[in-house]
Amino acid sequence: MASTLFEFPLADEGATSALASQIAARLAPGDTLLLEGEIGAGKSAFARALIRARLGRLEDVPSPTFTLVQTYEDDASDIWHCDLYRLTHPDEALELGLDEAFETAICLIEWPDRLGDAAPKSALTLSFVANTDAHHVTISGPNPWPERLRGLDV
Repeated sequence: MASTLFEFPLADEGATSALASQIAARLAPGDTLLLEGEIGAGKSAFARALIRARLGRLEDVPSPTFTLVQTYEDDASDIWHCDLYRLTHPDEALELGLDEAFETAICLIEWPDRLGDAAPKSALTLSFVANTDAHHVTISGPNPWPERLRGLDV
């Protein structure tokens, strides 16, 4: 059962990048992050910062809004950055090869509601909310995420 692990205000893009870097260091092949939130809530900024932290360099990280999937390689695994906004049925996500990627890659999934029941039960969920003065993220997930994320701080 997933429980709320952390809640953080994200005052600016620097805070988002700091959180993304801390989480990036704790990820392994087979991990999936479900990035929830409305347009403009910070999902893509978080994914971009996490990918750059994993790669260890400033990399052009375009939004996969139209391509649906962008992939990257780091020293440990492939990273799949997916934007499922345009999908209309969970089967379309599986046609992209996501079921295999869930097992072998680090997957960052924007608009995870499009997965239906196909979302991994072991996934970490980050729910982003945009307020007028700052953004906010709530992080929830099942075991072993509480132990793996111990010490997160923004």
